[in-house]
Amino acid sequence: MTHLFSEAPVGAKRLVGLAAATAVALLGGVGFASAQTVVKWMHVETVPAYIQVWEEIAAAYEGEHPDVDVQLQFLENEAFKAKLPTLLQSDAAPDFFYSWGGGVLRQQSETGALKDLTEAMNADGGAWAKDYKPAALNGLTFNDKIHAVPYRMGTISFFYNKELFEKAGVKAEDIKTWDDFLQAVKTLKDAGITPIAGGGGDKWPLHFYWSYLVMRNGGQEVFDRAKNNEGDGFLDPTIIKAGEQLAELGKLEPFQGGYLGSTWPQTLGVFGDGKAAMLLGFEHTEPNQRNNAGDGKGLAIENIGRFPFPLVEGGAGKVTDTLGGLNGWAVTKNASPEAVDFLRFLTSPEQERKMAAAGMIIPAALGAEDALKNPLMREAADQLAASTWHQNFFDQDLGPSVGRVVNDVSVEILAGQMSPEEGAQMIQDARELD
Repeated sequence: MTHLFSEAPVGAKRLVGLAAATAVALLGGVGFASAQTVVKWMHVETVPAYIQVWEEIAAAYEGEHPDVDVQLQFLENEAFKAKLPTLLQSDAAPDFFYSWGGGVLRQQSETGALKDLTEAMNADGGAWAKDYKPAALNGLTFNDKIHAVPYRMGTISFFYNKELFEKAGVKAEDIKTWDDFLQAVKTLKDAGITPIAGGGGDKWPLHFYWSYLVMRNGGQEVFDRAKNNEGDGFLDPTIIKAGEQLAELGKLEPFQGGYLGSTWPQTLGVFGDGKAAMLLGFEHTEPNQRNNAGDGKGLAIENIGRFPFPLVEGGAGKVTDTLGGLNGWAVTKNASPEAVDFLRFLTSPEQERKMAAAGMIIPAALGAEDALKNPLMREAADQLAASTWHQNFFDQDLGPSVGRVVNDVSVEILAGQMSPEEGAQMIQDARELD
């Protein structure tokens, strides 16, 4: 039999939990108090140190609830997205799973696969709901129903290798506009340095560029109109201009050789190995580049700087408009009360503070960001706190069918295989058919 998932490293108790529960049932309770309730938790995390933090939290909960066995189940990112729809309709569905929110979560809720958490989170005067930042909770709510528990918030920004910038004579503080950024790319190339680590193999890492250019050119009003299929939609002149600027970047050949086949872990490794000067990535890029570097150490944190995606001169967007994640844990319709109770424990301010201290997340729980120790993560948290418009990833917000086209178009425009006008038309067509 081919398994749909593989388990992350787990403690002995988790490995035998299901067998023990089955044995109890078979023995009819002789010599046992009751069967354990198994809580299946599906995630995409690959950093062993972070999984260990989760294991410790699960063990603490199990210590207080000996009748519960929490089992972590892992699916690699792309496999997760491909297999989850089928898994949710099967008997092997997890009790809760990682969600990027947006249109994907909305569609999952419309299939009836998810549990409506509204009543539970609003009970006792909204005691549970009040644990989280309002923006995080609102972003996981559709049609006045809460379909996921907030977990983390994040923002995409540029990370750079200070030594390589210094070698080329580039100053990050001088990169204020898109034209400044293109000039920095040219200067780095002239110095014999690969400007950017790019991940075209997974496609979605390159949609960050197109998305931010749309935001910087058109602002929130244009994107909201396009998303809602109003006005010119994705054929808005500012969106086509974003594609033209993306094509201009592509013509500079700013990425490492073979970038069109590079997965995201490989891309992190390119940056971590010092083979590219910049990376447009997640708030937790610093620890993840270490994990994916060839020597397992990567760049020292003192050698990594960070700056926001630059402005487009004459554009409606602001430098304080942010693109990034709003992630939560979606609960499946047949999840047990024990699973929901554990999830509340997992995402409580106390536990999110532990995760923040470990550098795992910018927490969605109120006040938990105070525990952040990593200065780059703290910068990201401060940037989010000052955000004038926080936009969920386009490929998530627009739903899976339109999102796939966005990712494909972003790569093809960068690679010179499609014109900005053709790309805008493809996205518009997909939106109208969705």
